Amino acid sequence: MLRSLFLAAAGSARLERLVESVPVSKGIVQRFVAGGGADDVLRVSRELVDDGLTVSLDHLGDDTRTVEQAVAARDEYLAMLSGLHGAGLTPAVEVSVKLSALGQRIDEKLAYEHARAICAAAAEAGTTVTLDAEDHSTTDATLETLLELRRDFPSTGAVLQAYLRRTEGDCRELATAGSRVRLCKGAYAEPESVAFQSALDVDKSFVRCLNILMSGEGYPMVATHDPRLIAIAEDRARWFDRSTGEFEFQLLYGVRSEEQGRLAAGGNTVRIYLPYGDQWYGYLMRRLAERPANVGFVARAVASRK
Repeated sequence: MLRSLFLAAAGSARLERLVESVPVSKGIVQRFVAGGGADDVLRVSRELVDDGLTVSLDHLGDDTRTVEQAVAARDEYLAMLSGLHGAGLTPAVEVSVKLSALGQRIDEKLAYEHARAICAAAAEAGTTVTLDAEDHSTTDATLETLLELRRDFPSTGAVLQAYLRRTEGDCRELATAGSRVRLCKGAYAEPESVAFQSALDVDKSFVRCLNILMSGEGYPMVATHDPRLIAIAEDRARWFDRSTGEFEFQLLYGVRSEEQGRLAAGGNTVRIYLPYGDQWYGYLMRRLAERPANVGFVARAVASRK
């Protein structure tokens, strides 16, 4: 119930204006978001890398409606990659990119060209790019762009969402040699016709997809905070005789820091998904949908305005 409410809230411009007007940003936003500028991002990235973790940076913003906004998003990534390289943070830090932020809804070719420029800058900086998954209506276009980019940049990563009914098939197609695939549960409001609705069905799909990726020739990136699914991933890695260098765990910045440390101490590669930027509202709502325990924190922050 709470998950559905927060996913619906993620698309409400009216509620976005309300939340942005209350003191919530100082507390819960800083817990999940690195900050708004390059200095904040480089500082937090350095702290994480010094703690033995790796990072995937995401510049928040997936509501691009003009060519100028798409160009600005591309340029932000180009500048950030240059900064990461200059700070000696590559290859430990890579970038995650939403094609919608690069103009996918305006012109798919434009988004491809922008993504290609980012991939080229990442290669020059000695790191990689992962194409984020979004709602189901973009999946085909995103995977087509992925295949185009991999012709020249084979390390470009994919993201697949276990709650989509199609994902098992996508896993089979992408579980190939050298293919980096992030498997997550999914965090968008989707109709029953394309997505599993119950938590149990999503978890079952996650395990089926995990088995496909672990048994394949690619590089699985297991993105979950669920203790049971993490334990299953560790077991599946042993079952399929994968060393700790042949897959990785990915967790969100600000969530289960002790578990991040435990996994890293066990020799696993642990990558922290680190968002930054001012357009944090949609991201925050999806995080609350995934972890309703944060609702009380937000409620207290909103009440403090009265």
